[in-house]
Amino acid sequence: MNEINANQLLAQLRINAALAKNQAAPALDETRAANNVDFGKLLKDSIDKVNEMQQAAGDATKAFEKGDPGMSIEQVMIASQKASVSFQTMLQVRNKLVNAYQEIMNMQV
Repeated sequence: MNEINANQLLAQLRINAALAKNQAAPALDETRAANNVDFGKLLKDSIDKVNEMQQAAGDATKAFEKGDPGMSIEQVMIASQKASVSFQTMLQVRNKLVNAYQEIMNMQV
């Protein structure tokens, strides 16, 4: 199963909360020092996990369609919903990052 590291998730949420409040995000060095987390790596790992969930849902659907006796409709639906929720979450994170980038680009120097 895919495990979620609580410290990584907390660091990501803190950065996103600061961006959502239009505040300066915590300094990357502070975040790294406090949680030993690299935001770029965290984001890449999150995208990889979303991809894995999408692949697992697709595999479960194919197995069910082929009549695999070990695959129930409940398992397929759960895998599909997990993939959907993780994708929607990643989509919202991406939207926040794009908004933050646009705000930074619109700042006058």
